[in-house]
Amino acid sequence: MEPMEARVAMLQDLKIQSFDTIRFASYRTACKLRYVQKSTNLHLVDIWNVIEAFRENGLNTLEPQNEVSVSRLETLVSSLYHNLNKRLPPTQQVHVDSKASLLLNWLLAAYSGDNSGKIRVFSIKVALAIMCAGKMVDKLRYIFSQISDGAGQLIHWKLGDFLREVLALPAAVFESPTFFYKEGLESEIFPVENKITVNDFMTGFMTEPGPACLVWMPLLHRLATVESVVHPTVCSVCMRENFTGFRYRCQRCHGYQLCQDCFWQGRVSLNHQNDHEVKEYSSYKSPSKQIGHSLRKSFRCVPDKQIQPLPRFPEQPEKTLNLSHIVPPSPLPSHNGFPDGGIPGLYDRSSTLDSRATGLSLDSNGTSGTRGAVNSNDEEHRLIARYAARLAQESRTPGGSAPDPVQIGLDSSRAQRELIMQLESKNKEIMREIQKLRRQQEAEQVAPESPALMNELRALRQRKGELEGHLGALQDSRRQLMAQLEGLMRMLKNHQTQSPRSTPNSSPRSGKSPPIPQGPPMPNQGGPRQGPMNPGGSGLPPNMPPGMLPPGVGMHPQDAHMGPGGMDMRGYAPNGNNSE
Repeated sequence: MEPMEARVAMLQDLKIQSFDTIRFASYRTACKLRYVQKSTNLHLVDIWNVIEAFRENGLNTLEPQNEVSVSRLETLVSSLYHNLNKRLPPTQQVHVDSKASLLLNWLLAAYSGDNSGKIRVFSIKVALAIMCAGKMVDKLRYIFSQISDGAGQLIHWKLGDFLREVLALPAAVFESPTFFYKEGLESEIFPVENKITVNDFMTGFMTEPGPACLVWMPLLHRLATVESVVHPTVCSVCMRENFTGFRYRCQRCHGYQLCQDCFWQGRVSLNHQNDHEVKEYSSYKSPSKQIGHSLRKSFRCVPDKQIQPLPRFPEQPEKTLNLSHIVPPSPLPSHNGFPDGGIPGLYDRSSTLDSRATGLSLDSNGTSGTRGAVNSNDEEHRLIARYAARLAQESRTPGGSAPDPVQIGLDSSRAQRELIMQLESKNKEIMREIQKLRRQQEAEQVAPESPALMNELRALRQRKGELEGHLGALQDSRRQLMAQLEGLMRMLKNHQTQSPRSTPNSSPRSGKSPPIPQGPPMPNQGGPRQGPMNPGGSGLPPNMPPGMLPPGVGMHPQDAHMGPGGMDMRGYAPNGNNSE
């Protein structure tokens, strides 16, 4: 569907919903955007899921002014819905193709006015961050990270760029006559001479009434919260009972209450007029409780309810841990549909590791991926066996001295780097096989009437599901490995601080060495793992803790930059120019 056709289709849907009968532009805009949000199922995608999708598809490595092609935007949108289906129960799965096409065409209609088929990276980030689900404070904090400098100060020309992009959303639902961008709008919100921090930014956008051009944005979030609120009363106009949404009460007509539809469309009854002052309610409190509260308040038995203050954030960006000296960043080969080298400037620092990582090429029947997985497991077993043998040899050094924990940590780091290289090669093969299965699936959809082709297509889809499930297991194991590796490096740093004169070949003669952190138990894959036996009959050296062995399953290369708790230690920079 062409962008203009999608724009016309969206206009027809909005007319059917009768949103244009709403008197107030802010509520009218919020209702239209809420309809688009639910039509595209973005109300089920959290802001953190959107940021993770930016990382997975490499948008955090691109400059905000760079343009993204339709094919890459389609891959990003599809990954959002694929990941959403993984979190939803089987009975609530969304149709990925239809929802991705709808969202893609709406974004093109909103941000590709010249029909060039390309959208700026910053436009995509702003549109998806505002239209997805999540708290407004989290969205604004993410937006501020995109328009601030390294010192945590707002860049005013980037604020203007943000306002220009965010006001394209009302224009996409035909509300541009009311909410539009004009030159100098950013200076009206925050004067240029002022230094604006993240807390000032939050206060300016979340304190009532807020910027006039963005009054629809908090309403969009409030609509989502009141959709399920039931008011056990009767509307004085339409006589509807137990209505949902907002409730409005006239301050002049006693006991006169309206549902949101009647109030928004200006319907009145009895002596009530539209110019009467009304109060909006997003919850219901019984009249008896209201009378009791008024009496207690009049006798000063209950203090006035304090307005909940906005959360405060550090003025300076938090410094993140740099793990680039432990495991070099690796590229994302053939990930999410991108061919090797298809993303210019993506992870340039990983060329050294990538040149040393060996991979297997797929043959015509697609069976080499299985052989590569088996070979990778064998290499993994041999690597762990060599590592255990080296530790056992060091434990039998002359004089019976215990091995130096610094040397043990260095050897462990070296072994885990080699293991990560092996796993990245395996991961690369899995992604190549997935892409081949996708291409074969698309090619075989041309003649769906052939039973043989349909059987083969079902087999390919089953194989694709197995590979994606295996890829999820690889990601979990990779996180465990990186958490263990970070603990080892922290132990090395502490030991070097406490014993600055010790060398890798000498053992400490006094004091206690810092304990080596315990890691998760070794998953048993591919049969038992053989290693030199110690005199006690155990498969490990007597002085080797269980946590020293790295987990023995493959992992996703992108998670090599994940710190404890799943935080990406590379994508977020303290200078505020994070591009996700």
